[in-house]
Amino acid sequence: MNLIDKSIKYLGYFTAFILAILVLLVVYDATARYLFSTGSIALQELEWHLFDIIILFGIAYTLKENAHVRVDIFYASFSEKKKAFVNIISSLFFILPFSFLIIYIGLDFVSQSFIQNECSSNPGGLEYRYLVKALMPLSFVFLSLQAIVDAKRNFDMWRAL
Repeated sequence: MNLIDKSIKYLGYFTAFILAILVLLVVYDATARYLFSTGSIALQELEWHLFDIIILFGIAYTLKENAHVRVDIFYASFSEKKKAFVNIISSLFFILPFSFLIIYIGLDFVSQSFIQNECSSNPGGLEYRYLVKALMPLSFVFLSLQAIVDAKRNFDMWRAL
């Protein structure tokens, strides 16, 4: 469990690094476009792909840090034992089945893209679109692992209370 926690923590650091790169690319792209009337389709697509990395890999880190969205108007008033129970149910019956579904569907999605050697339809766009599409099932593998760790941690807490 500790290995998964560390891996997700470093995944969060990696995501933050990608965010810094994305900010620099957007500043460069906007400056080039508006001051020098130049632009690059590949650069714009790279920005989208980096944004994909941030969103998809940020999901597991957000769960790890307990910073995800929930209905706090009810949850905030719950006892610690009831919160742990809600977290267990959420992990086991909502996050994990949804993640497994995305992984299952995503693998076919990625393999078809790989077989077709899918690339951008825009002239000057990026190739190897399957690499970006592979982020979807991979990110939900990370989310599944974090949900399992979260469920175990909350189960231990629930038993202790």
